[in-house]
Amino acid sequence: MAKGNLQIDLLGASFAIQADEKPEYLEAIYSHYKKTVSRIESSAKLTDPLKIAILAGILAADEYYKEKMKHTDEDSDIDLSEAEKLALRMISRIDQVI
Repeated sequence: MAKGNLQIDLLGASFAIQADEKPEYLEAIYSHYKKTVSRIESSAKLTDPLKIAILAGILAADEYYKEKMKHTDEDSDIDLSEAEKLALRMISRIDQVI
């Protein structure tokens, strides 16, 4: 898979990342995240970048789980370990960049 580069300029932080995803996909994810951050800033009246980023992450996780639940039988359990692994990998990548 092709590596994509993405420049992040948000919440007072600026850095570039490289991922094994197409640039268009990375831009779409980043755009969605920026809209979520903007929505939080205007509705919650928060100014602390860390709190805003945490809330945006929680909203993203909420969206993920709701979508996953739509595609899961009511009797089966949601695989939380998969989401945890993905979150840990993303955190690790961010730590490497920062």
